[in-house]
Amino acid sequence: MSDKPKGPTPTLTPAETPTSERQPSAKELAWEKNTLQPFLEKNPERAYDFTTTSGHPIRRLYTEADLAGRDPERDLGLPGVPPYTRGIHPTMYRTRLWTMRQFAGFGTAEDTNARFRYLLSQGQTGLSTAFDLPTLMGYDSDHPLSEGEVGKCGVAISSLADMEVLFDKIPLANVTTSMTINSPAAVIWAMYLAVAEKQGADWKKISGTLQNDILKEYIAQKEYIYPPAPSMRLVIDTFEFGIKNTPKFNTISISGYHIREAGSTAIQELAFTLRDGLEYVEWGRRRGLHVDEFVPQLSFFFNAHNDFFEEIAKYRAARRIWHKAMTGRYKSKHPRSCALRFHTQTAGCSLTAQQPYNNVVRTAVQALAAVMGGTQSLHTNSLDEAWALPTEFAATIALRTQQIIAHETGVTNTVDPLGGSYFVETLTNEVERGAWDYIDKIDAMGGMVEAIERGYPQREIAEASYRYQMAVDKKEKIVVGVNDFVSEEKPLEILQIDETVAHRQGERLRKLRAERSQAEVDHRLTALRNAAKGKENLMPFIFEAVKAYATLGEVCDAMRDVFGTYEEVAIT
Repeated sequence: MSDKPKGPTPTLTPAETPTSERQPSAKELAWEKNTLQPFLEKNPERAYDFTTTSGHPIRRLYTEADLAGRDPERDLGLPGVPPYTRGIHPTMYRTRLWTMRQFAGFGTAEDTNARFRYLLSQGQTGLSTAFDLPTLMGYDSDHPLSEGEVGKCGVAISSLADMEVLFDKIPLANVTTSMTINSPAAVIWAMYLAVAEKQGADWKKISGTLQNDILKEYIAQKEYIYPPAPSMRLVIDTFEFGIKNTPKFNTISISGYHIREAGSTAIQELAFTLRDGLEYVEWGRRRGLHVDEFVPQLSFFFNAHNDFFEEIAKYRAARRIWHKAMTGRYKSKHPRSCALRFHTQTAGCSLTAQQPYNNVVRTAVQALAAVMGGTQSLHTNSLDEAWALPTEFAATIALRTQQIIAHETGVTNTVDPLGGSYFVETLTNEVERGAWDYIDKIDAMGGMVEAIERGYPQREIAEASYRYQMAVDKKEKIVVGVNDFVSEEKPLEILQIDETVAHRQGERLRKLRAERSQAEVDHRLTALRNAAKGKENLMPFIFEAVKAYATLGEVCDAMRDVFGTYEEVAIT
């Protein structure tokens, strides 16, 4: 079992449920008899699975009868005020558009720096960094386990020297940066802060987001290093360090994106993500932090999948659930603690290698749902997602998709444009109730760490993924160009990352180790190792180690020596 701090788990505010079963009005009954039935006799409905992408059943018609018992003030409210169903800002995009933050990273730090600067020149408004697999797993580029993976799925970062090159000529005081890194998040963040310090940026003013969400790694993505308890310790260390040193930086981005990419339903994505968030809040409180001190630096990260209305309902329900949990469970008084802020990325798992230009359309629909659902930040995937990392051409189209939605569609002219729709409001309620059902089950298990150790969320996701694939195989769900409407393919020009990246990284590491003070590195790593054996916050020790040019692998190994590594329990 985990070393999770013991203590009672407070009861969450239950989901609101309708006061009565749906009762159609006399007008609706008359319509069914006099209009619908005669029409169906001559025009039967298609033999089609009328469900969402997640398999949630959708009725033919939604009316006021579906919202019986609703309290508009309690459940809907107005933008910028509790329960934030309609958005966390009173004017939303009329004041400021969402941050256009294209995910980018490949090859060496020089390669990705050039892509960053290109995207900024094309109108991107924030940076988002993809790291390669060795970096994500806490290994240097020249480690034997890194062979064949260096620079392939993101940028290779092995030391502060790499990070300095990655952000060369990019003033960190003036740009927000998101970093998709989890198990070694504290180490990468320390490198980023060291670069900001070298640039003369004020830590109190820099802003950005560290993903740092280790729970979703155990659930879905599987890029973990240490067991849950020391991993959670590192996360809370960043919370504590961030409160004191970087008040404008989001020290975590609690991610449902990867949960959805692993095959979950929309409701599972929502429930597991928010319950992860509550787990982090609980561990922070048990460290002695006040919720309104650190929760304002927590942000979320959701997927935008194909089902337009289900996704919008998911985002609206997310804000409502988080508000209820923070006020009901933790008695929060700070609006930034209760108002859920989130980044969205369009669904990579929905994009196909077949007929890849269809992916431009899929991405546009998904991005539109994210905007209609009130996202604060957005990444649009590129058409070549199923083949490789994006070419400059594909990345530009993805960015232009956001710009067209922002400036040509008119959807930013009003706040929550679908608010009040019988269908959207009902679906929001149904998604919320489904998420609370999962949250209650996880609470009964003792929390998310215990649920993960039992394999509960992993098993639920695996079963949902299997059901969806069966529906595709049976053509109950159509994927255009894959199981229907198939046509001849033309070759796609893709970005190729060759092994010269690994050779360049190896040379850079050899040079670094020759020129740095090995005695200073050894001293800093010993101090980190000793601190890890105790209860001190590890961020200052990690920061001093990376400033001495200890490598990512060396820092992670120092903690491996103390914490050990994690092996997942098989799901049965």
